[in-house]
Amino acid sequence: MQPHASKEPSKRKVSRPIQKKEPAVTRAVAVTEKEPVHCQPVSPCDDLQVRIAQRAYTLHAERGYREGRALDDWLEAEREILGLECNA
Repeated sequence: MQPHASKEPSKRKVSRPIQKKEPAVTRAVAVTEKEPVHCQPVSPCDDLQVRIAQRAYTLHAERGYREGRALDDWLEAEREILGLECNA
């Protein structure tokens, strides 16, 4: 048997405290970046798509959930929603 060589203690790197730097952005922008996505305000375009999707699903339900009409339902919903937007 070979004699065991003594193990040298591993050298640890000394970590220095990280200095915080102030962000160059304004407070309002910094708060928005940290908020979860579901807490951020919805843009008008996103809101419009949600309304169209809901109406398209309603049309799909009114037709008895028949497959193969998704595009027709979406286009009809767009006509209805955008028609209301243009007339308002």
